[in-house]
Amino acid sequence: MHNIAKRMATGILAILTLGSCELIDYHPYDVRVSGETDVNAHNIAEIERNCLGKDTLRFITMGDSQRWYDETEDFVKDVNRRKDIDFVIHGGDMSDFGLTNEFMWQRDIMNKLNVPYVTLIGNHDCLGTGEESYRAIFGDPNFSFIAGRVKFVCLNTNAIEYDYSRPIPDFNFIEQEFTDRVDEFDRTVVSMHIRPFCMEFNNNVANVFQLYLKQYPGLLFCTAAHEHHLFEEDLFDDGIMYYMSDCMKGRSYYLFTITPEGYEREVVYF
Repeated sequence: MHNIAKRMATGILAILTLGSCELIDYHPYDVRVSGETDVNAHNIAEIERNCLGKDTLRFITMGDSQRWYDETEDFVKDVNRRKDIDFVIHGGDMSDFGLTNEFMWQRDIMNKLNVPYVTLIGNHDCLGTGEESYRAIFGDPNFSFIAGRVKFVCLNTNAIEYDYSRPIPDFNFIEQEFTDRVDEFDRTVVSMHIRPFCMEFNNNVANVFQLYLKQYPGLLFCTAAHEHHLFEEDLFDDGIMYYMSDCMKGRSYYLFTITPEGYEREVVYF
C-alpha cells in the first residue's frame, strides 16, 4: 500500500508540473516584459534617420489611450491611411493602473503604425510599478530627439505621483538639453503629459519652468495631454502656445506642420 500511495503521489505531482505553465499567472504589477523593449530608442533612430535634412516636418500629437483600445486601433488605422506623416508623439497615459500588461497591449497597438512613434510617461503610467514597466518597454521618462533641425524635448512632469520627493520636472535634464547637440538644431518643441498650472504639475516652479523652456533656441510651442479634452492656450501670456490633446475617447489628434517660415496646426477627427 505504501508503494501504491507513493506512485500515486508521484503521478499527481508530474501532472501538476506538466500543467504548471498554464496554471501560473504572474502578479499584475510584476514587471515581466515580453516583446519589444527600448521602443523609444529604436523609433528615435528611425525618426532622425528619416528626417535628416528635411526642412518641413509633419507630425501628430495625441495621448491618454489608457482605456480606449478600440479607439486607439482606429487612430492607428486613420494615421496609416495618410502618406504625409513623419512621426507620432503619444502624450502619455498608455496605462490606467500602471499594469505591465497595459503597456504591452498599448505598445502592440501603436507598433502597427506605419510611421515611428515615441511615448511620454503619464501620471497613470506612474502608478504601482508603472514607471518600471515604462522604463523597461519605452526607456527613460526624459528624452529628446532631433528631426530635421528641430529638437523635441520630452519631459516627465507628473510631480504629484512622486509626492514632490523627486525633482520633477528635472531641471538638470532640461538645462543639459540646451547645449546637447546644439549645432544640430535651430528650433525646439517641448512635449509633456501635464502642463503648468494644472493641479498635478509642480506649480511652485511653473514660472521658472517656463523661463527655462524659453532658453531653448527658437522655442516654437509646447504640447501636453492629460486633461481629456482638446484645447490650446498661451498659458504665460508670452506668445508660447500650449496645445493639449484629447483622450482617445474623443477620437481626435493634432497634426502639426513645421516649415522654415513657422508652423501650422489642425485638429483631425477620425
